[in-house]
Amino acid sequence: MVTKQELSGLPADADLRRADSLAREIFSDVANKWALLIIEALGERTLRFSELRDEVEGVSHKMLTQNLRMLERNGLVDRKVHPTVPPKVEYTLTEPGRALRATVDLLCGWTHQYLGHIETARGRLEA
Repeated sequence: MVTKQELSGLPADADLRRADSLAREIFSDVANKWALLIIEALGERTLRFSELRDEVEGVSHKMLTQNLRMLERNGLVDRKVHPTVPPKVEYTLTEPGRALRATVDLLCGWTHQYLGHIETARGRLEA
């Protein structure tokens, strides 16, 4: 997170510490497990809804729908509807979505790197 000094000159909406800032709203939207997993699953690919649901194990139809709508609303996912019967709907990351994916990849790497450490810490606390 940036300091107040680094935020000077930026709009108030850029301050994650402010409860009413747009930055915090966006952070809250994308920092949930389903959004992160959807972003990771899409990667550089274009997927249909059912393909995404298969990729993100455990996500319900409702949660996938809600998160895709939120990601689209925030300009991170592009939804393309093909005029066929039944309609064919595809999802692709936008440029900002691909940029966020780079951060998601770092978070995934961190998880893999420290998984053993975290398992050990949990084992100590549960014993």
